[in-house]
Amino acid sequence: MSYAWLRPLLFQLDAERAHQLTLALLDAATVASIFPRQQVATAPVQAMGLEFPNPVGLAAGLDKDGAHIDALSLLGFGFIEVGTVTPRPQPGNPRPRLFQVPQARAVINRMGFNNLGVDRLVRNVRAARYRGILGINIGKNFDTPIERAATDYLVCLRKVYPVASYVTINISSPNTKNLRQLQHTDELDGLLRQLKAEQARLAEEHGRYVPLALKIAPDLGDEQVRDMSELLLAHRIDAVIATNTTVSRDGVEGLPNGQESGGLSGAPLGARAALVVQRLAEQLQGRLAIIAAGGIMSGADAASRIASGASLVQLYTGLVYAGPRLVAEVAATLASQPAPHTKALLQRQMQAVRQ
Repeated sequence: MSYAWLRPLLFQLDAERAHQLTLALLDAATVASIFPRQQVATAPVQAMGLEFPNPVGLAAGLDKDGAHIDALSLLGFGFIEVGTVTPRPQPGNPRPRLFQVPQARAVINRMGFNNLGVDRLVRNVRAARYRGILGINIGKNFDTPIERAATDYLVCLRKVYPVASYVTINISSPNTKNLRQLQHTDELDGLLRQLKAEQARLAEEHGRYVPLALKIAPDLGDEQVRDMSELLLAHRIDAVIATNTTVSRDGVEGLPNGQESGGLSGAPLGARAALVVQRLAEQLQGRLAIIAAGGIMSGADAASRIASGASLVQLYTGLVYAGPRLVAEVAATLASQPAPHTKALLQRQMQAVRQ
């Protein structure tokens, strides 16, 4: 069954129910061996000390509990990121909390880190057959006071470290009260210091270094991006993911569901997220990897982010509107494009290691 035929049916359902049904169908097709692995262009990329078979990843949020990894791997992603996961299970915000805005090729969500807890996610990851690059996105429980947020991140880091290829620190969701406060300079400085110290301890304990990435919001000014870049470099964070969803409603004003609260993703986010990638690239000068996310709806969108300085891209809302073929389209486009920043990035990474 092609996604072009299935999509109109899914869009008749509540968006969260459609999401769950899509994953259930993909799982069933995988178990029945009736969904062949999608062939995508190979274009190896080195970033964070890892080698990615292609630069197209799945963004966090689609598989919060890591329950669908094997099925999703058949779509041809060069890497998969699961989560956001929290130390304890939590139901998230009341339903309805996920809304399509088809006229703008957008989605608004206020999910609120609904997940079954980090222990369940780790069990799911261990049970999966997938052996590719797996990122695990971690956050804090909604009822953990912001001044104790670091404790939640440290709990999650310790538990996911043995099964993750890299770990993403999510401080940018607009759907957990006060979470974005952690992007302020003083709070972020303290959080990154504790996480890097724990990363060093865990690397020694497990005999392997698991990189850390920081996922940031698109709603940052130039000064905030500059300050954040300085902290990323000072603490030797391995990558930055730009960006999460936006609280802006530019591009969906007056449209059905456009007034719903939560984070906006999809096409209207594209220009805002792309600008943050450009600002980061100017500040970081290739000294750490940039992973572009948000509003990537086509191969051309992805190529533009790579040309601006990103090493990798991640998809989510684009898949809602284009389906699995988007993975192959983006991979093919990027395989045919030069990546002039890559050599400089590798040289700077090697210099940092020597220092």
